[in-house]
Amino acid sequence: MKPKVYIETTIISYLTARPTHNVVIAGRQQSTRDWWETAANRFELVASELVLNEAQGGDPEAARARLAAINSLTLLDATEEALELAQQLVNFGVVPTKAAEDAAHIAIAVVNGIEYLVTWNYRHIANATIRSQIETVCRNAGFEPVIICTPDELMELDHDDE
Repeated sequence: MKPKVYIETTIISYLTARPTHNVVIAGRQQSTRDWWETAANRFELVASELVLNEAQGGDPEAARARLAAINSLTLLDATEEALELAQQLVNFGVVPTKAAEDAAHIAIAVVNGIEYLVTWNYRHIANATIRSQIETVCRNAGFEPVIICTPDELMELDHDDE
């Protein structure tokens, strides 16, 4: 059985975005595309209705591209349990109220027993300063925390490089 990976909205955005001259963003776009090429062979890729809703916004052409990428993913429900965990992440100050959707991404992945949450959101999700707090809130609620990472951290090892 393949490990499950929750695809957060930033991954879809970087995957489908137009090329940019910003070297940091361009690098993330390329890393995302490289990872995406083999991800479905190695992982079961999932998202949520929240990702679908977030991807629908903005430029209609860009939204169509994002929705097409999401079309192949299994969508998880935001259960009452997930909403409660998201609220705990906010209540304990781990994720600010203004970023409650980010808490929901984490909680949906955790409650569904997903192994990895892949994101480029360093502010409220893939943030080393809050990672242990996220894990503590999840464990105190009776859940095993998801491993939060970027596509670079889930790249397939190329043993020819050794």
